[in-house]
Amino acid sequence: MSSERVAAWTEAELGVEGRVLDVVTAPAGVLSERGADVDPTAADMVQLAADLVATMRVSPGCVGLAANQVGVGVRMFCVDVTEHPKTRTHHGTFVLCNAEVVASSRNEKAREGCMSVPDFTGDVKRASRLTVRGQLPLTGEEVELSTDAFEARALQHEIDHTDGFLFLDRVAGAHAIYPRQTYL
Repeated sequence: MSSERVAAWTEAELGVEGRVLDVVTAPAGVLSERGADVDPTAADMVQLAADLVATMRVSPGCVGLAANQVGVGVRMFCVDVTEHPKTRTHHGTFVLCNAEVVASSRNEKAREGCMSVPDFTGDVKRASRLTVRGQLPLTGEEVELSTDAFEARALQHEIDHTDGFLFLDRVAGAHAIYPRQTYL
């Protein structure tokens, strides 16, 4: 039932207008620190949830954004892989607070990029099947969702951000980091 609740969620539920925030880049200290757990019902966290979605939406190619990427050291992120060509399963746009992986399997290696590391991509091994538990902003409702493929990768990438890790911390070594390609 929780996966259906996540898929039905929209930022309109927050009742506030999201603002576009600046994205911080490595080596900013906030990117390497575990975020604080949040009260998802607090007014400032509801506003932050709306801001994360607004910032993600105006950022080309962005499929997720964590609070620490906009300089706020808390455990919150948004995800929307709906339009990405590698997507199989998706739950639309959603924000999770205090999220954690509760089950994972089938590790696969794939290329990742990050708005906070704009010049590089890297090969990262991650679970391709995943169950995550977290809370929705505003209501604090606890949800659990199971997913796979690209959405599973995006969730792990964003949870890593809330734990103070970049994808660069997960690559096998320097041989698995590449200059980001620019397509005209």
